[in-house]
Amino acid sequence: MDEDLVERARNAVTERAELPGMSLIEHLEELRRRLIHSGIYLVVGFFIAYYFHDGIARLMTKPITIALKEHHLNPQLVYLNPIDPFNFYLKLSFVGGAILASPFVLFQVWLFISPGLYRQEKRYVLPFMSATVGLFLAGAFFGYHYVYPGALDFLLGYGKQFQPMVTISEYTDLFMTVILGLGAVFELPILVMFLALFGIVTPGWLWRNIRYAILVIFIIAAIITPTPDILTMCVFAAPMLALYIVSIGVAYLVHPARRDRKKQEAAS
Repeated sequence: MDEDLVERARNAVTERAELPGMSLIEHLEELRRRLIHSGIYLVVGFFIAYYFHDGIARLMTKPITIALKEHHLNPQLVYLNPIDPFNFYLKLSFVGGAILASPFVLFQVWLFISPGLYRQEKRYVLPFMSATVGLFLAGAFFGYHYVYPGALDFLLGYGKQFQPMVTISEYTDLFMTVILGLGAVFELPILVMFLALFGIVTPGWLWRNIRYAILVIFIIAAIITPTPDILTMCVFAAPMLALYIVSIGVAYLVHPARRDRKKQEAAS
């Protein structure tokens, strides 16, 4: 990171430190309030998801059912412990409830951090919430409809000389890893937006270091891909690289230096 970038980050932090704010006790009280509200939303989301747990379970097991049938195998999942089905539905309800409650939880996060933002920065609340939820769902959709079915087909075809016995717990772990992992990966522009908003990174710095970003992206893709083949790794890496390019544009739009230039041009 060059000295100019470090200086911009230091200036951004200093400027915010000079803003009128709350005391430590008030911050803690506000944090407690936001955590309580978020917890309530998560509990409500859990019960809503549990009410529809059968439908969610069918949606989740659809990829493995189709893949097993295409390979002329028994599509019925098994369990090794009597408590596994109960844990399976609980885990589904927790994850489904968290996804349902995520817009409301994100709004609580925004309410907590907004006092430390400038007035012009607070207008990003709607784009922040819609983009965060939308990008996560886009990543989950991409994984569910494209990456995961291809990975299951490859894995079942690779082990066709054996008789599979897919347990619900192991299948759930693999499903969550792929779907939630891709959903989290698609949040890259949001992370860059916040870093650029506070002046920590610049579009120029992101572009100059794109070769290192490509290396890191392929390392991450190699870690989270469920299959060892290069094609699947490239399928994971391609959207991550595209998101990095989008992140450079996002950083350009929200970086304080661009806003300062616009103010100077308007003043002149």
